[in-house]
Amino acid sequence: MSINAIAEESVRNVLMGVIDPELGDNIVDLGMVQRIEIDQQSGDVDVTIALTTIGCPLRAQIMKDIKVRVSSLPGVAEVRAHFGEMTTEQKRNTMARARFKARDNALDTDIPAAARIVAIASGKGGVGKSSVTANLAAQLAMRGLTVGVLDADIGGFSIPRMLGVEGRVQGVKDKTGRAKFVPLERRIGSGLIKVVSMGSINGAGEDEAIMWRGFMLNRAVQHFLEDVVWGDLNYLLIDMPPGTSDIQMGLARMMPRTDVIIVTTPALAAQQVAARAADMARKGYLRVAGVVENMSASMGPDGKMYAMFGSGGGERLAKQLGVPLLGSIPLDPTVGVGGDNGEPAVIGAAHTPAAQAFVALAERIVTEAIPLVEMTTCTVRQFFKDAGLLNPMPA
Repeated sequence: MSINAIAEESVRNVLMGVIDPELGDNIVDLGMVQRIEIDQQSGDVDVTIALTTIGCPLRAQIMKDIKVRVSSLPGVAEVRAHFGEMTTEQKRNTMARARFKARDNALDTDIPAAARIVAIASGKGGVGKSSVTANLAAQLAMRGLTVGVLDADIGGFSIPRMLGVEGRVQGVKDKTGRAKFVPLERRIGSGLIKVVSMGSINGAGEDEAIMWRGFMLNRAVQHFLEDVVWGDLNYLLIDMPPGTSDIQMGLARMMPRTDVIIVTTPALAAQQVAARAADMARKGYLRVAGVVENMSASMGPDGKMYAMFGSGGGERLAKQLGVPLLGSIPLDPTVGVGGDNGEPAVIGAAHTPAAQAFVALAERIVTEAIPLVEMTTCTVRQFFKDAGLLNPMPA
């Protein structure tokens, strides 16, 4: 028998993080999960999904999301996804649910359904989450992508300076007359970065404290998600504050399709604290996509490698969590200098080992860990139009 008994409720909960990109809702609430079978002896889990059409081009993406999320549960050995096709009545009910969510969903955001949401997190401060976020955003933009950056560290914001964006966000009104923020933008290469931070909204300076309690901090992040005109996005990176408190719990509730990257330094103490952040993410049924080790060993002027903060922390943490080590970023002063000057190392010091490590990290995220979703229609809209049932969902 597996070490940890696998509960069907836990499997169903993690499946709520699998989003049908076309309908913008999770496959559980859409009624697509037909059956969950668990072999407690082997730890194998079989999930049967009813698609709107059996030839759905998004099938491979849904299958991958099912496997990576269910396999993150303790005790799970192998995950198998099986597919069938909905009946006409089931399709009608699914569309009705999608319409209801589009109208009455409590958290109505402008974040595209196909955008990959990535929280950069750790249990403690000082491990370089913001520098990882800024350099990763810049490198993704250099690949021609559109990247949103939400600075969720309300009291310790640093993203505007690190990415070299200045000024205050502008307010606009949407079609309903609701006030919205327009992110600050910076074009890098053929890509674009869109930034929202307390530093670009609040009237206080960088050296003035924001003294808010947990509820207000969580509400601020909710406003950043709800009340921002994000527009087209490929990725939305969220620079999380340190710790495991209100903002982290709120994000799990508000954005269940978020993937989490855990940042640690090589030190054992940082590794153990980072493990708590991963544990909290999983208790909120968010997928931990991998680990990034920051401030790892670097080469000195004499050609020797120096491990200023120890060694092996990232690899140990990845093994402990059962996730891949996505990258190791060597300790390099150009990263700090670039952050101070608003020119991330991948732009201003592209030749350095640290910059090259960020390039490799972005490559692994895009191609393996958190790839983009191909938004090819599964013809559910056309089905309803042809059948004369309900008008198709708005694009």
